Amino acid sequence: MNDNKNALLESEEAEDQSEEFDFDELERQLEEGLEDSLSELKFLEEDKEKISNPENLGNAVMGVVWDQFVIQIGTVAGEDFIKENRGIRLDLRDEAHIQTTENFANGKIASHNTEIDYQQRYDDWQSNFKKDENGQVIKKIDKRSGTEKEVLIDEARKPYDKNRPKGSKQVNIDDIVPVAEQVRDPATNAHLTLDERVAFGNSEINLNPMDASANQSKGDSTMSEWLDSERNGERPADRFDIDEADLREKDKAAREEYEKVKKEGEERSIKAGKKSQRNEAFRIGGKALRAAVMGLLAELVRNIISKLVSWLKSKEKNLKTFLGQVKTAIATFLRNVKQNLLTAGTTVASTVLSAIFGPVVGAIQKIWTLIKQGGKSVKEAIDYVKAPENRRKSFGVLMLEVGKIVMTGLTAMGALVLGEVIEKALMTFPVFAAEIPLIGSLANIIGIFLGAVVAGIAGALVMNLIDRLIAKKQKQEITERQIDKGNEVLAKQAQVIAVNQEQLRRQKAKTGEIIKARHEAAVEVMREATENIFTEKKNDNAERLADMKAVLDQI
Repeated sequence: MNDNKNALLESEEAEDQSEEFDFDELERQLEEGLEDSLSELKFLEEDKEKISNPENLGNAVMGVVWDQFVIQIGTVAGEDFIKENRGIRLDLRDEAHIQTTENFANGKIASHNTEIDYQQRYDDWQSNFKKDENGQVIKKIDKRSGTEKEVLIDEARKPYDKNRPKGSKQVNIDDIVPVAEQVRDPATNAHLTLDERVAFGNSEINLNPMDASANQSKGDSTMSEWLDSERNGERPADRFDIDEADLREKDKAAREEYEKVKKEGEERSIKAGKKSQRNEAFRIGGKALRAAVMGLLAELVRNIISKLVSWLKSKEKNLKTFLGQVKTAIATFLRNVKQNLLTAGTTVASTVLSAIFGPVVGAIQKIWTLIKQGGKSVKEAIDYVKAPENRRKSFGVLMLEVGKIVMTGLTAMGALVLGEVIEKALMTFPVFAAEIPLIGSLANIIGIFLGAVVAGIAGALVMNLIDRLIAKKQKQEITERQIDKGNEVLAKQAQVIAVNQEQLRRQKAKTGEIIKARHEAAVEVMREATENIFTEKKNDNAERLADMKAVLDQI
């Protein structure tokens, strides 16, 4: 018991000694001798959004932590559970049981759900679409809406037509929310049975008598698309004898009912998913205790990862703040354990908290120190990530392996395996030492799980650091390229200036030659003009003397 108290005191001292995480100083230390390593990590750019986005990083951590835990539990549970669980391993995550519309649209099926066969629903949905020779759904642009829509097979609306009122040649029965829209809608197909879909499609609120010509003009378009369309400058209200306001009101009412029906179906999917989760948890041992443990552990990892995400988003990454949040998450977990699993008064919550929190804080503190010092384990982690044989591995696997490398580094620093430390501390309490069928003691389960959580946190911190280093190097490379480009531009500008100066010199010389030639030509013209003037003047005087002499002779 004293050891537990000492562990808590040591953790508090570790918190007091924590300071801001100086990433800049860490980057400076790690960059020494890592230039080549970083340049070889460019392949991680494909996972840039996963690494740099705290939300995505948190989701990845949660996934690998849970997978790692399940793998370790699976080795204990053996093949009996897998056989009982339809040949699939334990998975209590929401996405494995609760079918969402988004996942359904992308073909990601809640395959562990035993209440509803979503794979069959998905296959039935896809069977309504025409496929090309490669099995891909054929799509085309709808001219009226301008959107891309799947091309339906001729039989797609057959279930709706079976018991629908026929109408007449003059008056058709229009489906306000078109059957084609319902067939294409992933939410409708994910959360409603075929009978439920047909029931709405042929309900009184969705059927409306309409002039046959108008109905044929509307086709598979929505009411709004059709009423807003034009042909030769005329809208449907101009071309057909229809009440546009009345049709829009009916469309509004039908769509409100359509959304209500889909919402109810989605709620049933969530309810069925949660029931499936509970059933799978019970199947692992047939005991409510085991199911509760799994649920509480899942909630614990969600809480811790949410704290990690918030911490990664903060500008000042203070260890004391993060550890305080982790402590709160673990305390909440233990409070839930006490309320749901243990008999009140069997143990003192604060003592149990110290048994768990002390080793966790110690491990995180050592991870913090190891990463800050840019130690051997961090460089080994980077080497692992850049190794050619690991480049095809998923981001989640890389992160988990990086976390393991860092945790191995902690062992070299004198730290024991975290899970074993926690298990050993909790085994001193009889209730935690009690065996749970197939998976061992509660102390062992909690130890394994928290060991995986801390390894995941270590991996996230290192991957986030690697991302910062890569981003910084890329920024430097961009700056260098900008400088080189700037120098290149300046060199070209200098060349242009030199060429312009030479052209100016030549133009001046050419202009000078032209001016000189013109001056010489002008001098010649002036000389000739002067000579002509004097020659003409001499001739004029002779003529005048001759004229005067002739006059005198006449006298």
